[in-house]
Amino acid sequence: MSHKSLKHRAIIITGGGRGLGKAMARAFVLAGADVMITGGRAAAELEAARAELAVLGGGRCVAMLADVADAAACERVVAATEAQFGKVDVLINNAARSGAEVYPGKGYADQPRFWEADVQVYRDLVLANVTGPFMMARAVVQCMVERGFGRIINISTSRPTMLFDAGGPYGPAKAALEASSRIWARQLEGSGVTVNVLLPGGAADTALIPGDNVGQRAAPWHPENGPQPEGSYAGLLPPEVMLAPALWLASDASGAVNGGRFVGRNWDPALPDAQAAAAARAESIDQPHIM
Repeated sequence: MSHKSLKHRAIIITGGGRGLGKAMARAFVLAGADVMITGGRAAAELEAARAELAVLGGGRCVAMLADVADAAACERVVAATEAQFGKVDVLINNAARSGAEVYPGKGYADQPRFWEADVQVYRDLVLANVTGPFMMARAVVQCMVERGFGRIINISTSRPTMLFDAGGPYGPAKAALEASSRIWARQLEGSGVTVNVLLPGGAADTALIPGDNVGQRAAPWHPENGPQPEGSYAGLLPPEVMLAPALWLASDASGAVNGGRFVGRNWDPALPDAQAAAAARAESIDQPHIM
């Protein structure tokens, strides 16, 4: 997972105070990148993550409380990153709100129906999970195009989750993000800026999944088991399944890759990057039919 091009690369990771975002931020700092992590609600958690990551050695880490559902906040994050690091090379749209939030007093096991959802929370989730990545990308992309270099990595979910009954709008929002990613990639083709999608490949052990002992619930995972159908993995995946593909997608090595969809669970770090990427890249589906 060593990529020399990541040294001093300026990276924004939204939702970087915990879960997948914090795991990726840690890997980038250790690789020598300069990282801005953001979070929308948990200021103390975000500052604790920054303090932990800032002393790792390698790159720098700063943090900013900012809600991706607020367009002005997105602009401020980009301006602050440029002020700290002089540029923005990579945007990782990781921040997301959980579908469990839209059903007050109910859990996934209760199989709540869509008409039982809290309307305002439903709206807030769609705003954060769909419009938020758009507003962050909009805030960074013009400078990236002017410089002729940039990486936008949108964090998605497995296709079965997109149709998960009890997940509220979480799955449909990720489907919308993937459709947006394809459009953005096509419009940026040839600009030096790429847009790709990365997902764990199954439910990951993060706070998005309700329950106790977050961070200690992952089942043993072995990349040498080879690719498996999305959503088929038994148990929760560790956030570490995201690290190798995220580092590669942010590096110079992925420069020719645009509009791809990569499954972290299917990336075997024992393989050369090109082979691991080929195995982890999901088949593209043209003009998908959901119904």
